[in-house]
Amino acid sequence: MNTRIGTLSTLAATALLSACQTAPVQTAPVQTAAPPTSPEVVGEFRKGTGYLNGYIDRKELPDSLALVPPPPALGSARQAADLQQHQQTRALRNTPRWEYAFKDVNLKFPEAAGVFSCALDMPISQEATPHLNMLLRRSLVDAGFATYRAKDHYNRKRPFAELGETTCAPKEEAHLSKDGAYPSGHAALGWAWGLILAGLAPDKANALVQRGHAFGDSRMVCGVHWQSDLEAGRVVGAAAVARLQADPVFQAQAQLAKAEIAAARAKGLKSDRTDCAAEAAALKR
Repeated sequence: MNTRIGTLSTLAATALLSACQTAPVQTAPVQTAAPPTSPEVVGEFRKGTGYLNGYIDRKELPDSLALVPPPPALGSARQAADLQQHQQTRALRNTPRWEYAFKDVNLKFPEAAGVFSCALDMPISQEATPHLNMLLRRSLVDAGFATYRAKDHYNRKRPFAELGETTCAPKEEAHLSKDGAYPSGHAALGWAWGLILAGLAPDKANALVQRGHAFGDSRMVCGVHWQSDLEAGRVVGAAAVARLQADPVFQAQAQLAKAEIAAARAKGLKSDRTDCAAEAAALKR
């Protein structure tokens, strides 16, 4: 019996070795198409909005209702802290920080592509860095939409609506008065963008994450969010980035965006914005 088993084992090993020796050699990895950089190919999530489809199906986005606690209760210490912080930021009205809060309102591309240009110290655009541009444009929807389960559930009033004030963006007020404040979509988005870019350019991580934080703070300066809205938004933004790491299209586009950053640096390209020093000074508030 042992002799038969040994013989069979030898024959099997010989056949396997023969198959390995005669199998065709894989000379190159299978090529796959690069993620699209064309807005027309990616498509809008709602026609006419200019906002493109994200990477993640909406059913698979992080559940903000499960991730963040309820907003501060009426009469609580946290609510009092929110009100105090809001009142302090009223002193920034009509200052350079107020102006940058207004600029940070705009989420439409190509304008929004330049938000991190100073922090990254290079141009960001559809023409100069198509994969980086698309990475920001699509993740905008993922991070922003991830806030809506909690937003719709709590339907928290925004500071300007609660207190009868005006904001840095009067044209937004009618819409925002009907849209829940908690968590902040802008804060989720700014934090997500900062974390994504920090992963692509770790040598600029501090500046990029700081700019992402300031992007959220702009909403409090503008008068459309409370401090606790921003804190909850950043939790959701971080969760969205974590979820994106498992998406193969996002990962492929991120690698191509990283190559674009390296190529821009090799060419010695710098930010094409002329207000980088002014932005840095204003955001210190």
